[in-house]
Amino acid sequence: MHKTGFDSEKYIEEQSKYILERINQGDSERLYLEFGGKLVHDKHAMRVLPGFDENAKIKLLEKMKDQAEIIICIYSGDIINSKTRQDFGITYDLEVLRLIDIFRKHDLEINSVVVTRYEDAPAVNKFINRLERRDIKTYKHFYTKGYPTDVDTIVSEEGYGANPYIEVTKPLAVVTGPGGGSGKLATCLSQLYHEYKRGNKVRYAKFETFPIWNLPLKHPVNIAYEAATADLKDVNMLDSFHLEAYGTMAVNYNRDLEVFPVVKRIIEKITGQAEYQSPTDMGVNRVGFCITDDEVVKEASVQEIIRRFMIAKCDYKKGKITEEALERSELLMKEVGAKEEDRKVVAPARDYAEYKRRCDKKYVNVVVMAIEMPDGSMITGRSSRRMVAAAAAVLNAVKKLAGIDDDRYVIAPNVFKDIQDLKANVLNHDRTSLNVEEILTALSISAEINACADKAVQMLGMLKGCKAHCTAILSDRDEQTLRSMGIDVTCDPEYVTTNLYFA
Repeated sequence: MHKTGFDSEKYIEEQSKYILERINQGDSERLYLEFGGKLVHDKHAMRVLPGFDENAKIKLLEKMKDQAEIIICIYSGDIINSKTRQDFGITYDLEVLRLIDIFRKHDLEINSVVVTRYEDAPAVNKFINRLERRDIKTYKHFYTKGYPTDVDTIVSEEGYGANPYIEVTKPLAVVTGPGGGSGKLATCLSQLYHEYKRGNKVRYAKFETFPIWNLPLKHPVNIAYEAATADLKDVNMLDSFHLEAYGTMAVNYNRDLEVFPVVKRIIEKITGQAEYQSPTDMGVNRVGFCITDDEVVKEASVQEIIRRFMIAKCDYKKGKITEEALERSELLMKEVGAKEEDRKVVAPARDYAEYKRRCDKKYVNVVVMAIEMPDGSMITGRSSRRMVAAAAAVLNAVKKLAGIDDDRYVIAPNVFKDIQDLKANVLNHDRTSLNVEEILTALSISAEINACADKAVQMLGMLKGCKAHCTAILSDRDEQTLRSMGIDVTCDPEYVTTNLYFA
């Protein structure tokens, strides 16, 4: 049984109340709220704060939908470079489309999409055309002239004035994006400039879940944030501005602290007043007040730090990150006194693979996946001619949950043969072992005529939240299927084959 350490209902209630207070504070007509982190499917928060609802933030916005509209920012360089969201394996431009669909599903009004630091590149223009032809309003924002030192130029017609004004009608404008560096802050400040030029009193605030400002600097949940952003080189620091202004300790991160003096001067230049004395002042995050069991949160955060290091090793093998980012991930893991084997599912997978190799030379290239079951026991599955290791592990796991003997078939042998013949002779696949999705399809088909298969299908939902580890890098398709099932999987940085294209 999974332990919880966070009260999600209290969080939604308290957070929405606090945002509404910020909207109604003073005589401003509108609040531009920079929404950092993931607005939907925040699986990092769910992992480090057991009990956190991954869609808590969209739910609290849903409570304020009559007052809110959403602006989505995406940096043009991320479109050009096909930057990928790690937890879903999709590029940032596709993530924008996914976000729009999700916001609409929750009856939240989409104002527009802003392409920040616009570059005239084919991929960028194609993305804009795609949105506009689906009646999504788009804006191009350019590099801000004079940024970051020349505030007089920044706050002028040459700086923010060069950007088009985004027409906003509601009291809360939520400015979000597919990931860090999307240009949310610049968009908010640009809007402040245009609003004040029009005689409108508006305000700016920031909503970041991590780091948690009222937890200690070296609390594992804050270190887990550093691990999650190792490629961005984010470093948690004490907010010296907050300490000087109020004599109170608060945690923030390097980018916010570095940019604060400039942001403060820009806001003062635009509005004529110094509203904020520190980066922490700008925030509206209440997540730290909703932790119910600190020990549970600490343990979950250490597990996330280990997980991030193992993902970094695979990303380095794939050429996705630098050696510096990998070393940073390893240092953070060592900082909390952890090692890979502290992820309980790692050793069973490696040990079984080594055992098979010692027993028989035909298993020299065997791949094994282990899954930690809801009751804490371990189930393994190995690669074979019929199926990949991940598929075998999932099949073995649901058989155990359904109380089906390990040696009993739930998928008829002729079904395997038919699918493998299709892959080899019709689809011309180089490898015919069934992947996870194909095994799940075969199991579902078998459920029509096989009572055991039907019982196994009914157990699939119980694997959500389980941890898994594979002794080789999974295919993108298997990785995505396991994520869709809610299985938290890591891998060793080894490829199944020496092939480069047909890997």
